[in-house]
Amino acid sequence: MRRRELLQEDETPVTTIQDVCKFLETFAPLALAEAWDNVGLLVGDDTGSVERIMTCLTVTPDSAKEAIEKGAELVVSHHPLPFRPLKTLTNEDTAGRLLWSLASNQISIYSPHTAFDSTTKGINQSLAEGLQLQEIRPLIESAELGPKLGTGRWGQVPGDHNLQQLAARIKDFLGLDEVRVCGDLSMDVTNVAVACGSAGQFLPDARRADCDVLLTGEATFHTCLEAEATRVGLVLVGHYASERFAIERLADVLNAEFDQVDSWASTRESDPLQTVR
Repeated sequence: MRRRELLQEDETPVTTIQDVCKFLETFAPLALAEAWDNVGLLVGDDTGSVERIMTCLTVTPDSAKEAIEKGAELVVSHHPLPFRPLKTLTNEDTAGRLLWSLASNQISIYSPHTAFDSTTKGINQSLAEGLQLQEIRPLIESAELGPKLGTGRWGQVPGDHNLQQLAARIKDFLGLDEVRVCGDLSMDVTNVAVACGSAGQFLPDARRADCDVLLTGEATFHTCLEAEATRVGLVLVGHYASERFAIERLADVLNAEFDQVDSWASTRESDPLQTVR
């Protein structure tokens, strides 16, 4: 049943920002977020009504302008804004300008970030399912939340695959022209770990799970050297590509949940990195 906040009899149902927050907190429980993260309703008045929601990977000048021009009351941004505590809120820096602009237009900001990464219908689960991995489970299980919940995912790739074939499968799923790979392209692949965003730090966890490959968005040069030395393949798809697809799906989830709300994924944000051939 779709969630609604009913007013008095014969009045049009109104959805509030609090309604959306409650749903998102159920969809991606904030207890799953990393301790260093900043998640939940970060800017705004949760008693306000909402008719238009824009999802985006990151609040940027382009996506903020789009939210204002298209009349959004709420932006659900995967990456938090603000991320770190602010001592001042002025137009002298990018974060301040964006926050001031959105707040001045009475647009609230909610961020699920690492809670959305790790939830049962979140980004890493979607990546694992998109690759058709089998026996999917958390890469790092949560002792507090239970064995089926935790950070990252890993599972078995069906059939016989080598690293080059796995990279091709990843490209097809994410609709990419290219990916970066570290490792022997002919190496056999059975177990695959996935961790969206910048998650090279999970290489030791992938190794402990006996994974042959770690799929992530980006990793440092030294992480790539360590992967090469320990014979764990890396597939780097880019931070943006590893998460953006799920933001588009999140807009669909919100549309399905709230029939009085029009939700859409930002059409103006893009990967800041370009490939010059």
